[in-house]
Amino acid sequence: MRGVVLDVDGTVLRGSRLVDGARAGLDALARAGVRRLFVSNNPTKTPDAYAARLRAAGVEADADAVVTSGTTTVRYLHEHHPDDRLLVVGEDGLREQLRAAGLTLVDGYTGEGPPVDAVVASIDRDLTYDDLTAALWAIQDGATLVGTDPDRTIPTADRDLPGSGAVVGAVTSVADRDPDVVLGKPSPTARQVVRERLGLPAADCLVVGDRLDTDVALGAAAGMETALVLTGVASRADARAADAAPDHVLDSLADVEALI
Repeated sequence: MRGVVLDVDGTVLRGSRLVDGARAGLDALARAGVRRLFVSNNPTKTPDAYAARLRAAGVEADADAVVTSGTTTVRYLHEHHPDDRLLVVGEDGLREQLRAAGLTLVDGYTGEGPPVDAVVASIDRDLTYDDLTAALWAIQDGATLVGTDPDRTIPTADRDLPGSGAVVGAVTSVADRDPDVVLGKPSPTARQVVRERLGLPAADCLVVGDRLDTDVALGAAAGMETALVLTGVASRADARAADAAPDHVLDSLADVEALI
């Protein structure tokens, strides 16, 4: 094993604190010289901000070692909507990343004026009825629908909270149609970015995370070994019932030492 893809929330961190067993697992990976890539489905923070969050918890990381669903969203939009007008149902952190990448954002949509080419739906803790209305009208007038990631919930220090998938679901419900694409893990765009960042054969890599439908699915689709940790969303029973079971089920990241 030469490279490892590590989910963050529920696997390494919960809020600002290290998850139980995370320190031991990270130390084992460091001793073995395994290249680490932290991959999160949080679109609201830049890789720099995520790396700072990890360092604040005592985890050595820089921006090049972090991929977020914001990263994959920027990549996809650059490839498929480089000059398009984008309506974002999401938070300022995502908007700032898109603007910094040179993409064109519009403020709202009323059905008048230039059309919106794509609606980008993401976690939005200030989501309003007007936001849903603007998204609905833009989609009815021909805009494609892009979701930043599928996570319906996100683990926090105290309890789970609604995530981007909940907002994507709200938009798809009012528009009565599925998204054209959902990015983040386990999308093809995320797999492409992960392969580029690690620069290693898939057979030499392991994906560790707490979700079957994103972390384990990413690794399986990429041809990497997979490990589910039980410190986040999924349980051992979930793993047994899954259509695509993980290669390993670990009580925590500490148990990764046995795999390397």
